[in-house]
Amino acid sequence: MNKSDLQFFLNKNIQIDLENFVINLLFSIILSFIVQITYNKTSKSLSSAESFSRNFIVLGLTTTIVITIVKSSLALSLGLVGALSIVRFRAAIKEPQELVFLFLVIAVGLGCGANQIKITTAGVLVAVIITLLMFYFRKNKNSLVIDKFNISIVSSTKLSKENLKKIIDLVSTHSIQSEFISISQDSNNTTINLSSKFDNFDTVNKLKDSIDKKFPNLDFVFVRDNSIAI
Repeated sequence: MNKSDLQFFLNKNIQIDLENFVINLLFSIILSFIVQITYNKTSKSLSSAESFSRNFIVLGLTTTIVITIVKSSLALSLGLVGALSIVRFRAAIKEPQELVFLFLVIAVGLGCGANQIKITTAGVLVAVIITLLMFYFRKNKNSLVIDKFNISIVSSTKLSKENLKKIIDLVSTHSIQSEFISISQDSNNTTINLSSKFDNFDTVNKLKDSIDKKFPNLDFVFVRDNSIAI
């Protein structure tokens, strides 16, 4: 490459079409906003998700503008390398997920700035769909697993044998397995203690509703025995 060729590449400038530039900016805003919503929905960040994602749209727009300008000139491209070498991000990235979404927003800006709208849109939509599927799969997998509860049912009056049996039968009906522990009773109150297993938390709520409906004056406490969360 001779000197004239080098001067051509260094000084070459491509006229930017304003209409295409505006369209690219609009797509950058829309795609960055989709990424922001996805991050806010799926984030498990220790910091505030909304605070972190607040700048996604601006970051996408900035990247789009930079790439649109830089791609028109080799000299500007070389200047960008020098400019980026003095830029430092001081914000600490606490979660790998934050870094992934930052790269995704930057990819939006790169794609829109390079006028590759279709490819960028398709890539972002695929990334968002995969992220949401993984989030819901993980959410279902990480749901609370019910094992054992120690149940104490307290009445401010002395319960009849018939009512005692009804209460124990209610617990047995709604649980997978129930083990009788003790009954404490005197003229003023009655306390029933049971150890029961449940297959899910909805069953516990149904038991609670059944007791409230049939014995509204009872007080009861569910204490998780052997808490397990996967």
